[in-house]
Amino acid sequence: MGRRRRRTRLPEGEFEARIDSMGHDGRGVARIEGKATFIHGALPGESVLFRYTGRRRGHDEGQTVAVVSPSPDRVAPRCVHYGVCGGCSLQHLSPEAQIAAKQAILLEDLHTIGKVQPAAVLPPIVNDSPWGYRRKARLGVKEVARKGKVLVGFRERGSSFVADLSQCHVLHPRVGELLPALSALIGSLSISQRLPQIEMAMDDEQCVLILRILEPLSGQDEHRLSAFQAEHDIVFYLQPGGPDSVTPLGAEVDLQYRLPAPAISLHFEPSDFTQVNSDINRKMIERAMTLLDPQRNDRVLDLFCGIGNFTLPIARYCAQVVGIEADPGLVERARGNAERNGLSNSLFYTADLYGELTSEPWMQQRFEKALLDPPRSGALSVLALLPKLGIRRIVYVSCSPGTLARDAGELVGKHDYRLSRAGVMDMFPHTAHVESIALFERD
Repeated sequence: MGRRRRRTRLPEGEFEARIDSMGHDGRGVARIEGKATFIHGALPGESVLFRYTGRRRGHDEGQTVAVVSPSPDRVAPRCVHYGVCGGCSLQHLSPEAQIAAKQAILLEDLHTIGKVQPAAVLPPIVNDSPWGYRRKARLGVKEVARKGKVLVGFRERGSSFVADLSQCHVLHPRVGELLPALSALIGSLSISQRLPQIEMAMDDEQCVLILRILEPLSGQDEHRLSAFQAEHDIVFYLQPGGPDSVTPLGAEVDLQYRLPAPAISLHFEPSDFTQVNSDINRKMIERAMTLLDPQRNDRVLDLFCGIGNFTLPIARYCAQVVGIEADPGLVERARGNAERNGLSNSLFYTADLYGELTSEPWMQQRFEKALLDPPRSGALSVLALLPKLGIRRIVYVSCSPGTLARDAGELVGKHDYRLSRAGVMDMFPHTAHVESIALFERD
């Protein structure tokens, strides 16, 4: 039997540190005797007192105890649960400074990882208000006997425990102000200990809550849920098994969101992927159309197309757009959306973009432009295909600056594209999540 690893003893007491920069997770970074120390609650330029919470070979971790000299960008967090709840990490930083920090992270990653820099930096896309923006979220549920109630909310920071929340300021108010009522409702159910999760999905007007249930509801449970949804103008769906088991408690609802310019309506299922911030999504699509600049004779390829969030707006302006997505259900929704909007110039194919693609029918075609909106893992697997398909202009939407930077290095260094523009979008205010968009061009 191997020797048990000895736990590193933490230094006791409070220590002062000067914060040099911000890490990708929103923590302040200090150098103490040459070693990086990541400190929760600290901002660049500040001197803070902190206590150690962890020591590793490559870095240490800490928690701010007091701010000795505050940053001018420091603000008072709005939420009383901030610091305990893991839903936010940057409420102590002004919204303007948050987006500036995210832009700095993007540019640093492009430089250090991709070895590239954009010819121009795009102005950040921001919303009028950074509060109540989340229309998609996954909340934990846990009955806690010692608290005498069911907890509903995000997990605690750095923990699997559900945070005890009375309100959430980043969730849309339809749900953010309903947490205590949901707690009481679930506590009244016969399966209160067998309901571990709620998934929230909203369109422009309707609110769906998907309850993950591990045991069947009783008749009384169904009655209570039905009364609650009528009182609070929400709709419950139930998920007793995998994603395919999601069904409405009562009547099914038709979820859709509208894009004013160009006029598009996109229908989706409650468990489908959609952007969490509808206002930023509309501005993001507008920026993508400006950068892509689809013309009447263009053929455009949309990779990782989902339900057609970018595909259908592109179709308003070009000869034809082809959308590719791995999830057959999303492809079905995209085709239905194209039909509802009268866009006969849209074609959709189901394909694993991380797999073998040479035999795909769209691989035998030619395109002028492409839009990429991959998951966090990026689009490295398809980059070499783009010049072969004749694509000279690429708009790349990313939820990970690190993989965007890696892919930018490939496009510029190996495939002769130029990084013309890049910038960030405030899709997730008060978190360290960085959403970005970039334009690549090739002669």
